[in-house]
Amino acid sequence: MIMIEQMPRPNWEPLSRQGTAGVTCRVLLKRAGIGIANLEFAPNATIDEHSAPFEIDVLCIAGEGFVSVGNESSAFRAGQRIVWPAGVNHRLWTESTAMETLMVERRGI
Repeated sequence: MIMIEQMPRPNWEPLSRQGTAGVTCRVLLKRAGIGIANLEFAPNATIDEHSAPFEIDVLCIAGEGFVSVGNESSAFRAGQRIVWPAGVNHRLWTESTAMETLMVERRGI
């Protein structure tokens, strides 16, 4: 039997976290143990520094910006991937360019 389901939030919406500016998001998948979200960062956009109780793979699929994990930060460009460890503060932001990322949350996997 074919099971076709609607994505949880297929349309771009502003990311409504306090301390976030210039970021839109759509949630592509929420399923037992895994979540996938697509984020777009306008120039001079940011997500606040925060941690999560699970590991997250972050893939930069277009443009470029910056990423921080703990006390370290680096440029982050299309074609690169980073893992945010569980319980460690992390952040993404852009300056003069836009960026698109794919976030893969691995909850309990």
